[in-house]
Amino acid sequence: MIRAVTRTKASPTWPAAWLPLVAAGLAAAALAGLPFLTLAPNRLVPGSPVGSGAAGMVASALAVGAALLPAEAARPWRAWTALAAALFAWGVLLVGLGHEAAGLLAGQKPAARAALGSGGWLALLALAGLAAETGRAVLPRRGGLLAVLLLLGLAAVVAGAGALDSLSLAVEYRARAGAVTAAVLQHLGLAGASLGLALLVSMPLALLRLRDGPGARLVDGVVSGIQVVPALALFAALVAGLSGLLALVPSLRGLGLSAIGPVPAVIGTAAYLCLPLASGLAAGLAAADADVLAAARAIGLNPREVLLRVRVPLGAPVLIGAVRVAAVQSVGLATLGGLVGAGGLGALVFEGMAQFAQDLILLGALPVIGLALAIDAGLALLGGTREVPA
Repeated sequence: MIRAVTRTKASPTWPAAWLPLVAAGLAAAALAGLPFLTLAPNRLVPGSPVGSGAAGMVASALAVGAALLPAEAARPWRAWTALAAALFAWGVLLVGLGHEAAGLLAGQKPAARAALGSGGWLALLALAGLAAETGRAVLPRRGGLLAVLLLLGLAAVVAGAGALDSLSLAVEYRARAGAVTAAVLQHLGLAGASLGLALLVSMPLALLRLRDGPGARLVDGVVSGIQVVPALALFAALVAGLSGLLALVPSLRGLGLSAIGPVPAVIGTAAYLCLPLASGLAAGLAAADADVLAAARAIGLNPREVLLRVRVPLGAPVLIGAVRVAAVQSVGLATLGGLVGAGGLGALVFEGMAQFAQDLILLGALPVIGLALAIDAGLALLGGTREVPA
């Protein structure tokens, strides 16, 4: 009996103990066996692979050292040293990428591009995971977020010093800095408007779900049916429907309504958000115990007061969690706005796909990932929720 209990308690912890070693091994293997960089004559053709040099070996050694340094409660300096080694490995790799790219471009034509290879990307991701895991050893609840912030700060310092200027992604960004900034702002506007519209629709739907009547089942069927409609079909139907509506009522154009642009993008994105948002809000409002609700009614609270003073406060963690999921989804789904001329980061992604320009695709995709992670982390802090293990 004692042995069985011991195994049950120990089993959930062993994957976390091996994650730093897996991340370090993945980084070392990527740097040793995959292209560190690629050199191409221009931005549109595939490049020739180039292996990592001294920077890759140093980064691999630091990563392995960080993973092999176990954290001990009696010796907290071990966890801090491991985190410092992981961060240093990340910095060394970034500087090495910039230095190697500059060396490859020396003597080449101005159109030549040195881009990150699969080994460089994979090693950066693995080192980021290693830093997050060592950060959790320092601060179990917020260590992962602390590590990510330190990684981003370190990357900003390296980029600000000009060490990454020779990489093709930096070259593409310098050529389109204004367009990228405008696209980020447009993307945030699309995502925010979609989330706001979805909230306006989902809040009454969540209240309907609490009653569990025919209306609730009808609404569930509608919002569930939207989820199975392909995005291209939904956006095409919205464009066609809005075009027909504007043909019948031309005065609507004076209100800013158009068949192409932000309007169909916001409506389409909000439609996809309604099901998870309504389900999450309904679950949060239903989280209050039946005895608590009965006691609230017994002291004379009307249904509105029960909702605002009992259901909402008690279900706040679940409610914030539902908004958190929907907010992250809105950032990703707003990328589809590029299909209907709404702008945003999706426009950069689709333009890059049309030109077969990998760096332009990344200029649109990487900010989307960054915005989603930032919004998720911010709402996690607001809701006081625990960090989700990687």
